[in-house]
Amino acid sequence: MAEHAQGASGRRQFVHFGFWQVDPAWRRLPATARAAGKAAFADVLARHSAQGVITVPYSLVGLRGDADLMLWRIAWDLEALQAMTSELLATPLGGWLRQPYTYLAQSRRSVYVDKLDPEHSESRARVQPGRYQYALVYPFVKTREWYLLHKSARQGMMDEHIEVGNRFPAVKLNTTYSFGLDDQEFMLAFETDEPGDFVDLVMALRETDASRYTLRDTPIFTCVRREVAAMLDALGG
Repeated sequence: MAEHAQGASGRRQFVHFGFWQVDPAWRRLPATARAAGKAAFADVLARHSAQGVITVPYSLVGLRGDADLMLWRIAWDLEALQAMTSELLATPLGGWLRQPYTYLAQSRRSVYVDKLDPEHSESRARVQPGRYQYALVYPFVKTREWYLLHKSARQGMMDEHIEVGNRFPAVKLNTTYSFGLDDQEFMLAFETDEPGDFVDLVMALRETDASRYTLRDTPIFTCVRREVAAMLDALGG
């Protein structure tokens, strides 16, 4: 880990959003079995977090019918993410879980200039999640026509897009890039303590010119940040 930390300034982070759903039959197991499974799952999360895999846990129980929890994970290499997932699946709880959605991306500087805050693109080159109560996460794909526009035309539309975003300072945007890594082009993760602010932001962005070039921005996941124990207890066992 020391080697990774020393070279971190010139490296991109791998960013993974993993959504998990528990088999309802798990809730009918004896309480001792459920407790042991949760403890083993939490132990894996703690050990890999201590080894440098940033992990922020969220609950989706009662908010979606196809996912119960989300792990937002960040690592310097794919093998670290794979090793962690393998160990989670090997726990007693892991045998009752499936992953209906999983998204992979990387951090990088934006190709667009934030003229209102020129240092903003630099700060977005590193993802530091978990400071807000809610995360609104979704995959994002633009139309091919967007990329055929001259860069100055795209920058002009992004100027408007950025100006609208700055009207909502209580909503933090984390943009990561999936080109060549996964089916989507971007992963967007908005963090806030007030979901209503995000609703208003999305409505305002619908009126911008850039929105004409959105091909896909679903599914959208509303995630509540929880401590690991609380996230697992919310599963109903």
